[in-house]
Amino acid sequence: MELDHNQFMKKALQEANYAFFKDEVPVGCVIVHNNEIISRSSNMVELLNDSTAHAELIAITSAQNNLNSKNLENCTIYSTLEPCLMCYGAIYWSKIKTIVYGASDQKRGFSKQIVDVDRDIKIIKGVLEEESKELLDSFFKKIRD
Repeated sequence: MELDHNQFMKKALQEANYAFFKDEVPVGCVIVHNNEIISRSSNMVELLNDSTAHAELIAITSAQNNLNSKNLENCTIYSTLEPCLMCYGAIYWSKIKTIVYGASDQKRGFSKQIVDVDRDIKIIKGVLEEESKELLDSFFKKIRD
């Protein structure tokens, strides 16, 4: 069954909106298994005072607990922002096969790095990109004003 990337990215955007209203960088993430969301998260860096509390990492841990497995090979991860290199590493190690993201991260996104991994990870970028960018731009405007 073909996944509806827009539908799942909208759910990730709901998580990003939640982060926005908690004064976190508005990044949201959901992980899908068998066409069903098995975990969701938003950025919690400020709330937890933890630089590793990215939405993707929290969602991966939650998905692993949900499936009672460290391997998420039949899962797709949706993130409103291109994952950073740390999150890409976690995606690699958890064996997620597909990354779908909204806005590109020109400074810290994994695609700006040279990463040679021993398996293919399918990348789908630009899904609901404008909505993701607008939310990020609104957040940074809010904290700079």
